Amino acid sequence: MKIKLLIFFSVFLLLKANAQNSLTGRITDADTHESLPGVNIIINDLSIGAVSDNNGNYQISQIPNGQFFVTFSYVGYEDQTKEINLKGHKIILNVKMKPMVIQGQEVVITGNFTGTQHENTVGISTLETKDITRVTQPSFIASLASVPGVSLISKGPGVGTPVIRGLSLSNVLVLNKGIPMANFQFSENHPYLIDGLGIGRIEIIKGPASLMYGSGAVGGVINMVAEPVAQDGSIEGAASMKFFSNTLGTLSSIEIKGNHKGFVWGAGTEINSNKDYIEGGGATAFNTRFNTHSIKLNTGLIKKAGSFRIFYDYNRSKLGMAVPPALALVTERGRKNEVWYQDLTDQLLISKNKIFLGNLKIDADFSYQNNNRKLQGSSLTPVKELVNMRLKTFTYRIKSVYHFSESTKAFLGVQGMSQTNRNGEAPQHVIPDANLNDFSVFSMARHNFDGFAIIEAGIRYDHRNVVVPEHYAGIGNNTLMPRLEKNFNNISASVGTTIHFNGKMLLRFNLASAFRSPNIAELTQNGMHGNRYDIGNANLKNQQNLEADLGFHLHTTYTTFEISGFYNYIDNYIFLSPTADTIADGTKLYRYEQTPSHLLGGEIGIHVHPVSIDWLHLKANYAYIYAQKNSGGYLPLIPANKLHFEVMLRKNKWKVWRTSFFKISCDYVFAQNHVADFETATPGYFLINAGIGTDLKVKRQIFSFSLMATNLLDTQYMDHLSTLKDVGIYNMGRNISLYIRIPFGVNN
Repeated sequence: MKIKLLIFFSVFLLLKANAQNSLTGRITDADTHESLPGVNIIINDLSIGAVSDNNGNYQISQIPNGQFFVTFSYVGYEDQTKEINLKGHKIILNVKMKPMVIQGQEVVITGNFTGTQHENTVGISTLETKDITRVTQPSFIASLASVPGVSLISKGPGVGTPVIRGLSLSNVLVLNKGIPMANFQFSENHPYLIDGLGIGRIEIIKGPASLMYGSGAVGGVINMVAEPVAQDGSIEGAASMKFFSNTLGTLSSIEIKGNHKGFVWGAGTEINSNKDYIEGGGATAFNTRFNTHSIKLNTGLIKKAGSFRIFYDYNRSKLGMAVPPALALVTERGRKNEVWYQDLTDQLLISKNKIFLGNLKIDADFSYQNNNRKLQGSSLTPVKELVNMRLKTFTYRIKSVYHFSESTKAFLGVQGMSQTNRNGEAPQHVIPDANLNDFSVFSMARHNFDGFAIIEAGIRYDHRNVVVPEHYAGIGNNTLMPRLEKNFNNISASVGTTIHFNGKMLLRFNLASAFRSPNIAELTQNGMHGNRYDIGNANLKNQQNLEADLGFHLHTTYTTFEISGFYNYIDNYIFLSPTADTIADGTKLYRYEQTPSHLLGGEIGIHVHPVSIDWLHLKANYAYIYAQKNSGGYLPLIPANKLHFEVMLRKNKWKVWRTSFFKISCDYVFAQNHVADFETATPGYFLINAGIGTDLKVKRQIFSFSLMATNLLDTQYMDHLSTLKDVGIYNMGRNISLYIRIPFGVNN
């Protein structure tokens, strides 16, 4: 029935008609006035675009009425963003591009409204494709740790969970193409099943975003944005390969996409295989091996009526677990997962639709996700398959944006989720069978005061219903637990402003409330989970926070400077706490509790490009976080403060070479002595990293190469957020990665 509804809605939208527009123009170098061929032009809301010809000319047709942001990008030049208002006619837009010194503002879609960075009242960090591919870690999600204020809880290189300003797990919402991921993320041992295939960039909101996205966005939002479609009349593709010296790992992928008069399609596959990693100092971290593979498919229509696309993502991961029973069995380094590993499968079907009706834009997103989590033990466990849980999630989100004028716009939306968890025949039921249903309605308005100031304000209502039938739990499933039904209601709101002092300086201020309803594990868990025994708490209430953010941004031709601070008060903060009790075999018992808490901190960063040295770039940033219970004591899983320095030598253009670079960086991570009851203090450490790379242009194709290294000194250290610290395993030692990307394509 859900699939029929999805198809009906898409067909209904396709039947809508709209006026046809076209956008044409010529692109030149701002200094030399020469034509620029090969410039990429993208209409962000539609993901369609064109490439300028040998004379710098371009044309995009089949554009509906409405207001759009258009981005012009070219290797070695600053991105240009223009806002256009189409009303059934042809627009001529000529652009003069300047050689890139420091990258300017970008268009982002994860905020309250699509717009440029400087228009948003919330700061949004972005990671582009080049930032993602230059990360030396085998895991795609490790690229997030390069953003100040963002860290990772890790259980080896294959398992990573993001932390934003001290909040993690169910407090951070991860989106795949705007769709909330449902991967059993209540635990630090459960990674998000997502990779870089088909991802164009990552957008990160640091701060509460419940108004837009609902429960789980207390700490922030991480959105994996799909790459643009192929140019009209073309077939494009690329093959890439990465090699990791530390894990003897390989990450290979191939993807292809096409566009014929608005009919778009794409396909890709990726394989990532790694051996047990080598710790700093040379020891082997046994059973940290992991193997993943994925398949991505998409198709759709982008016409004058709007954009209608369907995505299918498949991911299969086998992730070794370095737990005491495995360490007693695995004594040789290997690649194949044989004992004590997570066997995870995730399938995600997404329908993303946009329709433009003049001043009205409607976004309608639907998704179905099927996540199967298995835990494989060994021949020494009662059965090999210890856990088999299947989580099925259907979500919808419909939002209409109306432009009252060029200065004022607002949106109204509804959002919902229906989720079921079912256990298979495996003996351990980490969480019981359960049903969960969400519904919410939200609205926000924005007004622009002639470019001097922008003000946004909004409100949201949410309702959650949780039903857990009568079930058996505990050791051997021998304790009868009563039926549980809970309802949670919440109202959240936010107000924010961006003040532009001139074209170079701006000030942002936000005051926002956010919430998180308890999840099924927190309410009902009763059993072994890793090396501990976890007990849920059926009396948990909504977790509610109030956060104030203040940020200053300076952007000149040769310098950028940012400083931001926040204070986050959280009422009924939910956390897992050790108790004085144990079960029969002596295993410690942990229970979910709540208490008022607060977090405060901020980030500061600077990027300098000396005027007289056009190839030198200097960067530095510092992230600080302090988190405490109001009653005394510290919160768990809080990252240490971190200082980062980077020196880069970059040449934007030289003959056939583009954006050639050499960089060296160092990280000083401070000691973390503010620890929770079940944590131990972690000493500080110092790391040195380096890299070199270039893009080679042959005709209109760009071939990319890079050689990157982390932990050059092979330092032996433990990160405070590494859960392998509990079993005495150090973080990864020296690692060198080689990356090669070869594009291909056919143009009609």
